[in-house]
Amino acid sequence: MLNGGEGIELAGGAVITLRPVTGDDYEEMVRVYASTRADELALVPWDDAQKLAFCRMQYEAQKKDYDARFPGAEYDVLMLDGRTAGRVWIGRDEREIRLLDIALLPWARNRGVGTAIFGRLIEEARASGLRLRHMVFAQNFDALRFYERLGFVVFEDLGGYKHMEWRPSAAAPEQPTGRS
Repeated sequence: MLNGGEGIELAGGAVITLRPVTGDDYEEMVRVYASTRADELALVPWDDAQKLAFCRMQYEAQKKDYDARFPGAEYDVLMLDGRTAGRVWIGRDEREIRLLDIALLPWARNRGVGTAIFGRLIEEARASGLRLRHMVFAQNFDALRFYERLGFVVFEDLGGYKHMEWRPSAAAPEQPTGRS
């Protein structure tokens, strides 16, 4: 589990902590979700209230789907130096660790947060002997390269999305030199 209370120190001294999402975090989690859709929403002729309503609806649908498919999922707020920086949602069962979603606010991106979170998940997968899986939008080439550098391979290509996994039996992946 990632939210064990201890922080993860990044280069430069910044510290990532995780805490479980509560009902009080709803607006913050919608804001994080909205940040992941900002580029595409910039293309629609909606006002800010309509965009926010759309993001709330999509966030709620996503959460409902994950709750149904992964009833014991872990939903955490990512904190960077005490500020909300994003979210990480993880489902686990006897066969796998499933990264359901990771999203960072723009100010927290490219600071090593994703690399650190994935490092912890890979450690967990290696220690437990479970595979680590994640789904990636096929057009997100930066994310695909990032996951490949960490040792993930595509095991299913659904056209718009690629399902990727890291297997504990695989050779040790090259450690990324850049930031995520």
